[in-house]
Amino acid sequence: MARSAFRSSFSQQRLWFLDQLEPGTAAYNLPRAFRIDGPLNIEILKEALNVIVKRHGSLRTVFDSIGGESRQVVLSEAHAEIPITDLSDVPATEREQEALSIIAEEGKKPFDLREGPLVRCLLVRLAPERHIFLLVFHHIITDGWSISVLFRELTTCYAALVRGEKPDFHELALEYAEYAEWQRGSNSGEVLERQIEHWKKKLAGAQTVLELPTDRPRPTIANWHGATEEITLDRSVLAQLKAIATTERATLFMVVLAAFHALLWRYTSQESILVGTPVAARNEIELENIVGLFVNTLVFRADLSRALTFRDLIAQVRAYALDAYTSQDVPFEKLVEALVPQRSLDSHPLFQVMFTFQNIPKQVFEIPGLTVKEIAFETGIAKFDLSAEIWDSGELHCQFEYRTDLFDQCTITRMLGHFKNLLIAASNHPDLAIAELPIMEERERKEVIFQWNRTAADYPRNLSIHEAFEHQAAKTPDSIALSCEGRIWTYRQINAEANRLAHLLVNRSIGSGCLVGVLLERSPEMVIALLGILKSGAAYVPLDYSYPMERIKLMLDNASVLTVVTQDHLKDKLPSTIPNVVLLDKSEELRDAPTSNLARPKLDDQLAYIIYTSGSTGEPKGVEGTHRGLMNRFSWMWRSYPFQPGEVCCQKTNLSFVDSIWEIFGPLLAGVPNVIIPQETVRDPELLLQVLGRERVTRIVLVPSQLRALLDHAPNLQQRVPQL
Repeated sequence: MARSAFRSSFSQQRLWFLDQLEPGTAAYNLPRAFRIDGPLNIEILKEALNVIVKRHGSLRTVFDSIGGESRQVVLSEAHAEIPITDLSDVPATEREQEALSIIAEEGKKPFDLREGPLVRCLLVRLAPERHIFLLVFHHIITDGWSISVLFRELTTCYAALVRGEKPDFHELALEYAEYAEWQRGSNSGEVLERQIEHWKKKLAGAQTVLELPTDRPRPTIANWHGATEEITLDRSVLAQLKAIATTERATLFMVVLAAFHALLWRYTSQESILVGTPVAARNEIELENIVGLFVNTLVFRADLSRALTFRDLIAQVRAYALDAYTSQDVPFEKLVEALVPQRSLDSHPLFQVMFTFQNIPKQVFEIPGLTVKEIAFETGIAKFDLSAEIWDSGELHCQFEYRTDLFDQCTITRMLGHFKNLLIAASNHPDLAIAELPIMEERERKEVIFQWNRTAADYPRNLSIHEAFEHQAAKTPDSIALSCEGRIWTYRQINAEANRLAHLLVNRSIGSGCLVGVLLERSPEMVIALLGILKSGAAYVPLDYSYPMERIKLMLDNASVLTVVTQDHLKDKLPSTIPNVVLLDKSEELRDAPTSNLARPKLDDQLAYIIYTSGSTGEPKGVEGTHRGLMNRFSWMWRSYPFQPGEVCCQKTNLSFVDSIWEIFGPLLAGVPNVIIPQETVRDPELLLQVLGRERVTRIVLVPSQLRALLDHAPNLQQRVPQL
């Protein structure tokens, strides 16, 4: 068998490259299935298929690498077989479903580009005169237009052979391999550079990643598992959309694409959105009847804003499309090389959403004596995050293909419903701003508003923070409450020391309505200080000792703070004008104070703290927090993220410890041991990981930026600390 090697087209080269990166993937399989009713002659069908394989070199092509570049190798001969799976013995009620399951599995089997063949068949017999015929192609040898050519010729050939005649086809003007050589010669040099520069200007500044809200994080390597959902809009909506297209001198494609852009904007709020759309790329009449991979991809851009009307968006899409069609011959692969030199395996370059508009219904092929009708079935494959396929059959059909590792079925069903509502609203009110076009039905709108506002929940309204701690201390007095650098503090010890401070403050006439400053390092002493202040009936004002003296003085003066709790080595950080300073590590009065709980009067919405803003946009402002508000927050946390016996919790935020210390009370009041991280450990991932391992931490509270940094430093952190 002779083998002739030719250079691959640009599209073939890209698919070859992707196959080398992910061998065995079925992402670029193109399966088509047809139901055939009538007296099918299987031998003639096989003969007709082999006539077509002999006629089109693409169907006899395999691929190899020469000098690191892909080559299409056209075989002089190839013989197509049609295996038969007979389901006649399967109960009649189960045959159809069994057949669809079989062809779906066959459609997902990968191809070997080196060995071929790159087209395979399967015939499933449901009854003597009822079959399902499956053809599966690898995209590297064909496209949608080519498949239509193939089936048209196949049915013509079958009909001729049944009549005992020789199929009469016009000789092809050229082979696909010749086209590939021509494409590489014509798309080079100054012409290509000029066109690529044109596309660079069109796409300049656009966001190349569409941040659609997904149900799950994007996996590092795409698995291409997919599914489809579909809706239909009735004739009246289609007529209105066509009328708008006529008024705006646009096509139905442009109008529906504008609506699709508007939908994506409503989901993402991105100012620029890129969507891919295929073009046949058969501008020469000699290419019309050739089977091969001609299709090219254009990148459509829309720039959106809240004030943009739907009519304005149609005009924008129309102008962009007319300009894009003048440069549609630039191979998408060349555009990717120029604009996205670094490729990622988890997403498609430049765009992640495809929009395809079919101008005619799904093809139905008729053979005399037989009824041949294409059937839809789930392939289980999705090449993009989301693909919208639209076609006009007297009604407007909208099918969304989506990656199941990103989206749930209910999410896509809801998105399709939103697209339908947006199309209806836009067809009725094209001069309405796209931000105002309703996408929810009244039932969904009421349901969402009700759910989002159903926030009422019971919580202990009259229980203060320090009372809740006293209850836990009475319940588990000898359990570990805090640990820090090898030191252990029980609930009994913390409660006793906090009571000492509370008695001292009350003896100094500090109580309800008073504010007490706290200037301490991250330590158990800080927790004791806060509890002691709250037990006295006062509220605390956290002061960061790293702040300049001027800022600390501003906060103290603004809050009228007359008492500050600190330690001896930090007292110089305070203004000398503070008349009442309590040194936790130097006060004999504190050591001699009682350790019993105090009974203090409570006020409605009693103040617990005042925390000052950063002041980055002006003068720092104090923000008040109440016992009731904190207990409400803690109750939500305990419901949403319940603690389990044996857990050890660690808090680490990007705020200073004094600003975020109230976070520690959530676990503490629930009886969960807390690990306190020293100041020098906060920003050091290595030290933090050592603390987590030494203290056997099972839960850690982080802000997202810290989580990313820690996971980069220790990828297995999720296994070591299950609750992040």
